[in-house]
Amino acid sequence: MLTVRKHIDLAAPVDRVFEFLDTPAHQSEITPSLSESVLVERLPNGGSRARYTYRILGLSFRGEVRATDYVPDERIVWSMEGDLQGTIRWYFEPIDPGCRFTYAATYQIPGPSFIHPLVRPLIRRYNEREVSTLLHNLKERLESPKMSGR
Repeated sequence: MLTVRKHIDLAAPVDRVFEFLDTPAHQSEITPSLSESVLVERLPNGGSRARYTYRILGLSFRGEVRATDYVPDERIVWSMEGDLQGTIRWYFEPIDPGCRFTYAATYQIPGPSFIHPLVRPLIRRYNEREVSTLLHNLKERLESPKMSGR
């Protein structure tokens, strides 16, 4: 298992950050390797089930995420199934002014277990860069004059 955890402070209110991230189509707009994120259904808990496609080094990885813990303006916990498996946790915390957004994920390393020690450092660096870029893109998107005038 591999864990990545990072946060960013945003000059946007919690409810706006939550609303933006709670829309699956927005994920592919801010996540570099995510080529598709499509809403499959809204779940009884209020969260979503969405289909995803990641493109990494020319390879496509497909599956679904399901919100297993969904508390508006506080957190969403995703169970990721398919070619990539793990748990993604999003936390939304009000700060002055705005919102602290935390992205925390635990992933299973794909492929045969005998290669895990070899690829773990590469996958860790890749995921850390991916999450850093996602957070940067989120900040740019939500703090742009076009979005902040909403």
